[in-house]
This record gives sequence, structure tokens and C-alpha cells, in this order.
Amino acid sequence: MRLDKFLKVSRLIKRRTVANEACDAGRVLVNDKPAKASLTIKEGDIIEIHFGTSSVKVEVLDVAETVKKDEAKELYRYL
Repeated sequence: MRLDKFLKVSRLIKRRTVANEACDAGRVLVNDKPAKASLTIKEGDIIEIHFGTSSVKVEVLDVAETVKKDEAKELYRYL
């Protein structure tokens, strides 16, 4: 699954276009490397997102095309 779509489906970022912009600005790292929105995400990857002064670091536990809102938190784990 593409990185921008995973960020939207997991609800780490609200909209896919915002996820694309964050990737283009270099604020999203996958396994400690700057990532493009088209990068393929797999289980076990570490995603770090920088929001202004704070950052969020998560590990991908599952990749699913669609999930319900209450099940979205099962796709990742905070580090």
C-alpha cells in the first residue's frame, strides 16, 4: 500500500492530499529515511511524522485497504 494512503486509512493524517504534502515537504520518514508518498509500506516499517515542534513515531502492524474508524488504531503501534 502507498504511504499516503496508509496515513489516511490509519487516520494518522486526516486527508490523503495533506499526507502527500507532508511527504513532499520531507516531514515523513520511513525507517529513518525521507519518504515519498508513493513508497510501498509493509508490516514492520517504522514511520515518523513531524508536526511542527512535535513528532509521532509508529510501527506498522497491519496493512489494510479499508478499515472502520474504531479499528484504525489496530494498524499501528506508538513507539
